[in-house]
Amino acid sequence: MTKKNNIFAEILNKYKYKLNSGDIVAGTITNTEKLGFLVNIGTEQAGYLPKEETTINFKENNTSNLEILNTTRDFFLMAQNPMNKQYILSIKRLDYIRAWKRIKQIYLEDVILQLNINYINKGGIITYLEEIQGFIPKSHICSIQNNLNNKIHKQSKNVIKCNILSINENKNQLIFSNKSAQLKISSHKFKIGELIYGKIIALKPYGLFLNIYGIKALLHISEMGYLKEHINKLKINNFIKIKIIHLNTKHGKISVSIRKLKKLTNHHLQY
Repeated sequence: MTKKNNIFAEILNKYKYKLNSGDIVAGTITNTEKLGFLVNIGTEQAGYLPKEETTINFKENNTSNLEILNTTRDFFLMAQNPMNKQYILSIKRLDYIRAWKRIKQIYLEDVILQLNINYINKGGIITYLEEIQGFIPKSHICSIQNNLNNKIHKQSKNVIKCNILSINENKNQLIFSNKSAQLKISSHKFKIGELIYGKIIALKPYGLFLNIYGIKALLHISEMGYLKEHINKLKINNFIKIKIIHLNTKHGKISVSIRKLKKLTNHHLQY
């Protein structure tokens, strides 16, 4: 028994303190078993740490027995086995609690992150923050490419800038936005009321989507004004002069208008 565990055992005996589920206890991993480890936590019987409770991502981080043996650290007490009264411990639960605490702080401070791209599917990008899996929906990736893989191929060293869009610890849900981060980074380029040129990247029944400094903006049909008369002249890659009327940095959205601009001239529509 280590000196630290001796002190802990003395405290338990002196104050007759009974350990409870949810407690954080200090201990040393002393022995390995087939499915877990024995941990000296200062009680008469050693605690038990199941292998799947050693790390948050157990399958990806299958730590060897030699690496973890004789480690002294804190453990989360999950429960007590009613049959043999042995305490069941977890490193994963404790790391999980601390990880979410840090994530909440990052969310409150609205920090712009640079995260690794771990996996791509049809819906977006899988990434990790503090070993917690997160997701960047395709709709929140700042890209004018139709093919998501093309966008990822262009990412330097397979990383992507983003910030946290929403969190739900109870559902273990972590959603990021690349568009929001890019708009914040480029905020000096955008001002409400500013006149600017945008490149048409999509024609929709409800309006146009434009590329402005690499960020997608919407020109809604209700804000098209005189341009409705020239809708048949518009083509993909045309540049049109517009005015910024709304910036939503939280969701990385820009709304523009030409409703109050002068009628179409060669300066307002470029081919």
